[in-house]
Amino acid sequence: MLSELLQGTDIGGFLLIQDSCTYCGRDLLKSFIEAALNREEVVHVLGFDVSEEELKDGLKSSVFQGLHFHNAFADPLGWTDNSHFTVHQFSSSGLAELLKQTAQSKPATLVIDSLSWILRHVTPTAVCHTLQQLKKGGAVKTIIGLLHEDMHSRGIVGSVCRLATSFISVAPGTKADEGLAKITRRSKSGKVMQDEQIFSIRKDLTVTVLSKPTNFGRKQSNTEEQVDPTANLTFNLRLTDSEREAKEKLALPFAFSTEKKTALLHSGPGSGKILYEPDANDDYDQEDPDDDLDV
Repeated sequence: MLSELLQGTDIGGFLLIQDSCTYCGRDLLKSFIEAALNREEVVHVLGFDVSEEELKDGLKSSVFQGLHFHNAFADPLGWTDNSHFTVHQFSSSGLAELLKQTAQSKPATLVIDSLSWILRHVTPTAVCHTLQQLKKGGAVKTIIGLLHEDMHSRGIVGSVCRLATSFISVAPGTKADEGLAKITRRSKSGKVMQDEQIFSIRKDLTVTVLSKPTNFGRKQSNTEEQVDPTANLTFNLRLTDSEREAKEKLALPFAFSTEKKTALLHSGPGSGKILYEPDANDDYDQEDPDDDLDV
């Protein structure tokens, strides 16, 4: 599934890469950038975490023509008059104005490095609203964002993840040069697909999918000894063969057999009848009580 995502997402898609201090997801983010440039797409990068030189390190110089880096690393809060892009410009209208400055004939791929920096200075509601507006298409074809999980609360991380159409959580693998990708992909029909893959990234940013993890972060095998919940009870919950046989032979008081039901429901010879004769003192009116009604 990781290879399919590298080949390109649908229009209006939002791909989120979630990393932590144990494994950095920037190399995987740069792999997605190079894959988009190799497809001759126009890529706009909002650089908050690293400089332009560090981001371009490892990318092929032949694809730089389609890459547009918006420097928010030097002055992200706009403290000087030389700010290229600030965190306060992160809105649907501000980004639309930014993309208009570059002549392009087709929708662009927007890369946010990283969403964590923006979420530290802009309310999560405003960030989610902007991402939702960008997902509708228009000037942006695809959004690719990097999110540092350990910098935010679970609620903020969950809100951003629910907006993503494709979600990749990266963690260290069993070897030093390997990583584990936990992928969740939502189709337009609402179907959710999940997968786990071990991958490695070369110096030229080529991603190689090695295999699926074996018993990595999964439940213990079925061969493990199962715990008997009735082992240490002070009373017995099990029946012996003789007790089970006696239980099956026991006739329940309200469980009627077919013969007993027939005998109760059908009157036989010698059955009695109830006859009622009104007494003289009984208040019995022979007239029709509804005689005065015109019916």
